[in-house]
Parts: sequence; structure tokens; C-alpha cells
Amino acid sequence: MRAILFLVRKEFLQIVRDRATLAQLLFIPFAQLIILSNAATFTIRDTHVVIVDQDRTATSRALAARLEGGRQFLVERVTSSPAEAERELIERRASMVVHIPPRFEQQLVRQRAATLQLSVNAEEGAVAGLSAGYAQRIILDFANDQSATLGVAMRAAGEAAGAAETTVLAPSRRGVLEVRPQQWFNVTRNYKHYMVPAILVSLITIIGTLVTAQNVAREREIGTLEQLNVSPISKMQFIVGKLLPAWLTGMLLFVVGLAAGRLLFGIPLRGPVWLVVVGAGVYLTVALGIGLFISTVTRTQQQTMFVAFFVLMIYLLMSGMFTPLESMPQWAQYVAAATPVRHFVWVMRAVLVRGGGVETVWREIAGLGVAGVAVLALAVRQYHKTTE
Repeated sequence: MRAILFLVRKEFLQIVRDRATLAQLLFIPFAQLIILSNAATFTIRDTHVVIVDQDRTATSRALAARLEGGRQFLVERVTSSPAEAERELIERRASMVVHIPPRFEQQLVRQRAATLQLSVNAEEGAVAGLSAGYAQRIILDFANDQSATLGVAMRAAGEAAGAAETTVLAPSRRGVLEVRPQQWFNVTRNYKHYMVPAILVSLITIIGTLVTAQNVAREREIGTLEQLNVSPISKMQFIVGKLLPAWLTGMLLFVVGLAAGRLLFGIPLRGPVWLVVVGAGVYLTVALGIGLFISTVTRTQQQTMFVAFFVLMIYLLMSGMFTPLESMPQWAQYVAAATPVRHFVWVMRAVLVRGGGVETVWREIAGLGVAGVAVLALAVRQYHKTTE
């Protein structure tokens, strides 16, 4: 234990004396947390819309005003020419065209039904789907308001550039099935409640893996690894001495980042906070152990960086942070199941957002513990107290 404490002291002194590493550990993660939490958003705001109003009635103007009433859409212009609106869409001055056909109000009054057309730029599929969903929801609310006086049913046909999708939206009437959706866990649909826990996990993963991955390679390049090899310490003491300072630093960053997420972004803490802290300790053992293992199989810091970035890219893409795991091919889901980031992101969201307890996440935490033991065993086996 005394030898390990000496190694830990050496590692902390090395971190404090290296200003670049100190900034990488203390300041960059929080700057990234603030920037990414505000930039990685699924909220649609100020989507540029052109309205083709061929009806020119009070009802069509009311619908246009309803679309612009929220923060989701910004009406660029109202025109009666479909060709002009299409040109705006092609030249990317608008992302959506709402086509109100002639005799729109007349159909509402006489037939109690009407049809609208949404043309959406689908180059960015996720954004197009969200924009169309917001627009259809606004049209549904407008139809519900109209049905209170006219008994109107309204249909919104959405056409996305390159792919067409039709959705029928109808308000509830007597004799029609009524569906009342209920949203759990994130009633306000605040994307930060969903994204900030995952971003925090990704940041401690990136920082921890990169710092530990460069550790042994840097010792080898500057020549101090030979001195450690001839010292009377075992391979296990060497690995633990390298891992412990990074683990303590990572835990400090995690706790401070969790507090910042609560104070700055209002992320919920519905479940026991101690459970995510315990999970973070187990998860950091896996992440840092993988970084140490990478540093034992590479020779230079440049090689270490290439391998570490490859592993981190797999982590981030397969973690379910930005794309749902259910939409991945089956083989990709198997790969995602083997990545520790995916499991700890699930634990964070399950405890903080959904209010889960030990009975909900113990399997994931236990699996991370087994993975941590396996990774550390590989790192100890791979490290040799000899130089080639």
C-alpha cells in the first residue's frame, strides 16, 4: 500500500505541474458541458415556413397566425403561388411549406372537413420529422378549436422532399375513438433532462480514457518508465497507482458536473443520487481500465491517441445518446450491448429522469463491475516490466 501511495502522489504531482493536463481535467469538461448541453438540442425553434394561402379567408389567416404563434415556426412570407413557395424550399430559404387550398373555409363550413398539405425539406431526416410533428400538432389544436363551433375534422397530409408520409389528424367527435396520450417522466419535453446526463457520461469517458491512455505511453517516451520498471513494485501496484489518481479526479468531475447540471440546467434527481455516484465509481473503473489497457499495447502517444479516438467514436455512436438503439441493425445492437457507455447512460437516465432504484439498475451496475475486473486483469497481464 505504501508503494501505491507513492505512485499516487507522483501522479498527482505530475498532473499539477503539467498545466495542459490540469486544464484538460478541470476546465475543459465544464466548458464542454455548458456548450454541448445548449447546442445538442432536439428542440425545433424558428423553423422558416412559407404559407401558400389560396383561400384568403379569416380562417386561413387564423391558421397562419396559429402556426406563427409559438416559437417553433417563423413565417417568412404568405403567398398564393405554389411555384414561388417551392422555389423558396429548393433554395433553402424555407424548411417547410404549408399549402392552404382554395375553398378551405367553405369546406369547413359545408362539409365539416378539410385537407392541408405540408411540404418539408427532408435532407435532415430527424429535423424534418420533428418539424412535421410540431406542425401537425398545431394544426390538430386548431382543428379542435374549430370543432368546438363547427364540428370540423381536419386532415394534414405531409410531404417531405424525397419521401412522402401522410398522417391523418382528426379531433374527437361523438362516435369517434378518442386517444388521450399521457407523457411520463419528462412531461415538459425538456431535451436537457434527457441529454445532460448522457453528455456528462460522455465527457468523463473522453477525459478519463484519453488521460489514462496517454499515461504509460508518455512515461515510455520521456524515459521514466524504465525507472519504474526497475523499482520494487509489482505489476498490480503499478496499474492501481496509475488508475487511482485518474479515478479520484474523474469522480470529482462527475460529482461537480452533476451539481452543475442540477443548478444550471435543472435536470431532475428523482432517484437516489448515491446510486448514480456508486454507478459512476464502477463505470470509471471500466473506462479508465480500458484507457490503461490501450496505453500498454501502444508505443507512442500518437498511436495511443489514434486507438483511443477509435474506441471513443464507437462508444459515442453506440451509446444511444443521439440515435435510438432500437433503430440500429441487429448486429449494431449487439455491439452497443458490449459498450460500457451505453449501460451507464441508461443507468443515469433511469435513476435521475425516471426515478428508478436499486432494483431497476443493479444488473447494469453489476455487469459494469464484472467488466471492470476483466479490463484491469487484461491491463495487468499486458503490462511487462521490461523494455524492448
